[in-house]
Amino acid sequence: MSRLRNFLDRQGKHFEKGGRLQRFYPLWEALDSFLYTPGEVTRGNVHLRDGMDLKRMMIIVVIALMPCVLWAMYNAGLQANLALDPTRIGELSGWRYAVIDLLGVGYDPGSMLANVIHGSLYFIPLYIVTMVIGGTWEVIFSIVRKHPINEGFLVTGLIFPLILPATTPLWQAAIGITWGVVIAKEVFGGTGMNFLNPALVARAALFYSYPAQITGDQVWTPLANEYWADGYSGATVMAQMKQEGVPTDALGLTWWDTFLGFQLGSLGETSAAACLIGAVILLWTRVASWRVIAGVVVGTIVMATLLNLIGSDTNPMFAVPFWWHMVLGGWAFATVFMVTDPVTSSYTERGKWIYGLSIGVLIVLVRVVNPAYPESVMLVILFMNVFAPLIDHLVLRANIQRRLRRSER
Repeated sequence: MSRLRNFLDRQGKHFEKGGRLQRFYPLWEALDSFLYTPGEVTRGNVHLRDGMDLKRMMIIVVIALMPCVLWAMYNAGLQANLALDPTRIGELSGWRYAVIDLLGVGYDPGSMLANVIHGSLYFIPLYIVTMVIGGTWEVIFSIVRKHPINEGFLVTGLIFPLILPATTPLWQAAIGITWGVVIAKEVFGGTGMNFLNPALVARAALFYSYPAQITGDQVWTPLANEYWADGYSGATVMAQMKQEGVPTDALGLTWWDTFLGFQLGSLGETSAAACLIGAVILLWTRVASWRVIAGVVVGTIVMATLLNLIGSDTNPMFAVPFWWHMVLGGWAFATVFMVTDPVTSSYTERGKWIYGLSIGVLIVLVRVVNPAYPESVMLVILFMNVFAPLIDHLVLRANIQRRLRRSER
């Protein structure tokens, strides 16, 4: 490592003032600060909210995301292998299936290796495209603004492919992350200055621009329709519950299956157990605010219980209890990794409770009442991102008024 450091120092002289590569100095400085601790590091609060250094915070979040990444690759491959018609394996064509044939792992859903490899051939390309395209935009803005590249994109670049269906075309992933980095983040000044979550903006851009590839019953299983086994359903648990109510044994669904993650959905959002491991890491290291997470949990319990008591003869979703809401769709992933985003959430202590409670209530309300789009997590969080500054403003104003009244006494 010391030899590499000395080599880079010698090469850096060519980029400094008077060097023959002086025009590339901003790029060199950006890469140098990304690989090593820069000369100027954060000494005070990060995002005006946390005393932890930004580099360390982002790395901890990446580590907390690893269980979701591993499960994303396993479950995507499992669902694909389960859906595949065994009699038509010889008809599969494409580079992914050529790789599987070359490795000789097959398509057995009972083989962990076969599932992981099959699923990784969908997740890894999405991740590579996201990092290359998004990283390129980060470098461009770093050169233009002459500031170092920070580690904020490491988290955004990992979250974005995890909230996509496995069938998302790579070119759409490139368009989505461009929207997330450029429109939602860099135009406002970069990391720590955006008021909307970049990963969610990227997904929202795809949701509204290409709804056929991001919604429906056929986008969650990474196989073309013609290769599905007879009788296989590509609908998510949420879609089935919209028609049938709480899953029964007839549907082959149990709460533990959905908690562990054996269900269809976006790549990294299916396993509440993996998200729970990430939550423990983030709370133990104090990277995430327990007040925000607790607020979402309480809001979900209160709203789901209230709707259970109201009931409905025409809408089965009114009968879904809160413990089912917590393992379905993107609830767990969003609560752990997106609602707790320190940049876009409230930062006052009371504001965190209000912010989390509002998200929990709205997620359940939109899921149950909205007949067209039962999965409401993405839109609810973006909606509350807009109101987070207002919540903090009102909390601070109330604190000031309370102190003024106390001083008048």
